[in-house]
Amino acid sequence: MYSFKNDYSEGAHPRILNALLETNMEQVEGYGLDRYSLQAIEILKQRIKRNDIDIHFLSGGTQTNLTALSAFLRPHEAIVAANTGHILVHETGAIEATGHKIISVEVNDGKLRSEQVKTAVDIHGDEHMVKPRLVYISNPTEIGTIYTKGELEQLSRFCRENKLFLFMDGARLGSALCSEENDLTLADIGQLVDAFYIGGTKNGALLGEALVICNDRLKDDFRYHLKQRGAMLAKGKVLGIQFLELFRDDLFFDMARHANEMANLLRQEISGAGCQLLTDSPSNQLFPILPNYLIAKLQENYSFIVWEKIDEERSAIRLVTSWATRKEAVLAFIDDLKNSIAK
Repeated sequence: MYSFKNDYSEGAHPRILNALLETNMEQVEGYGLDRYSLQAIEILKQRIKRNDIDIHFLSGGTQTNLTALSAFLRPHEAIVAANTGHILVHETGAIEATGHKIISVEVNDGKLRSEQVKTAVDIHGDEHMVKPRLVYISNPTEIGTIYTKGELEQLSRFCRENKLFLFMDGARLGSALCSEENDLTLADIGQLVDAFYIGGTKNGALLGEALVICNDRLKDDFRYHLKQRGAMLAKGKVLGIQFLELFRDDLFFDMARHANEMANLLRQEISGAGCQLLTDSPSNQLFPILPNYLIAKLQENYSFIVWEKIDEERSAIRLVTSWATRKEAVLAFIDDLKNSIAK
């Protein structure tokens, strides 16, 4: 049974494990103040091309989202998100549990546009309703689509003109940045959003996300919020060492490129076999629409998520590739799919 269920089934890249092992017995400061974390922060500042940003390491995506968004908002303020947004659908109400409403906006491709945000803002027009204050996006989106630089620029402009914070969930940001269709850089993102995070968990780290706060108004007392939410690790070096290893050269991007290459191979062959895709996803998530009998056959040898019912005969599945996805497993899946179709 080979898994295409997610991009965190494996542990971590061997280089990261080796770095953790080699530094295991060193005594360092705790709570993210160790020399490895501080060095990783400086390297990330160079990558983002901004020295005036604050960077904090947290253990996971949901923890990062709820800690950051609850810190950025006053009690009556709300978040605008796409109806497919991760914080809305797949985080068990973590944001709402902090006391902040998520305003859901219907979208077709997972991406928010300024006109859709404007509609949500206009509806919430007085103190009898929550006040939209922050726009949440993810790149890639929950359905694998990515933002272009022009799209992000337009959304950023609208948010600034309307006093809205713009936050980007980057759990799979490596895949977005390494997509063949991408025209954004880390430096672009650092200029266009108020805060974002760089996901390590889903790109070869054992665990960890790097939260980047770009807007000065969001920086004050953030370490207090980390501590209060249980996000300040005593052994913070475990996160810092990993991000230092990821970004001291191009390991982070090399792993994301591999995941995308495996996804591209799947996409080409699945489309070539005459199967339709639910979304135009240029990242490491694919959503082929297959007959239910074929899905059942493939499930004998492969693990994946059945994403959405299309009709009585067909469903969309989700295939996710990772830094560790083996090419021979991809080719085997393609052969099994084609052979099952032929029968």
